[in-house]
Amino acid sequence: MDGINIRLETEDDYRAVEELTRNAFWNVYKPGADEHYYVHMMRKHPDFIPELAFVLEKDGAIIGNIMYVKAWLEDASGKRKEVVSFGPLCVAPRYQRQQLGKLLIEHSFGVARKMGYDVNIIFGNPGNYVSRGFVSCKKKNVSGFQKGNFPTSLLVCELVPGALDGKEWTYFPSTAADCCNDTAAVEAFDQDFPPKEKKWMPSQEEFYIYRNSSVVRG
Repeated sequence: MDGINIRLETEDDYRAVEELTRNAFWNVYKPGADEHYYVHMMRKHPDFIPELAFVLEKDGAIIGNIMYVKAWLEDASGKRKEVVSFGPLCVAPRYQRQQLGKLLIEHSFGVARKMGYDVNIIFGNPGNYVSRGFVSCKKKNVSGFQKGNFPTSLLVCELVPGALDGKEWTYFPSTAADCCNDTAAVEAFDQDFPPKEKKWMPSQEEFYIYRNSSVVRG
């Protein structure tokens, strides 16, 4: 696609990125959305990595973005390893399914490697990410929240092959997303945006299934 540019987010981009995020996630995982509030609050959190906050422009207009926070893996001896976790990854609805998310992922992966990170872990729909190098957490012996629990939606990508070295790990996410538990704050923030209809969509049931299921054999 012509006219495409990827660059770091600046403060002048904040509102446009929040509007993009709201439009991209509205009614996808729940009636309405809280991802734009998460983006707004994430930037103030100590785990936020501004060096990995990228926007994708087409002809000077922001149509995509990706953001990262720090996360951790802990091995059986209690030793912790710092990793990265991206999300939200957004592409404006009219530009989705055109490989733009792939461009953002690959660009940010390259920068993350240069920064010394060798593992990326996310919660997501496997169908969206297995083609980008992510695999089930069970295949990399990464438990979610407690040893022996392998959530279906917990996906692992070794940015450097062999980085996890066959050990058993437990995943500890950032607390940055905890802000979304304050539903009153989310609703108050959303009032500053144009009204949109909240409704049920089939994707919400799909999200529920992934969020509440685990890989038990494999």
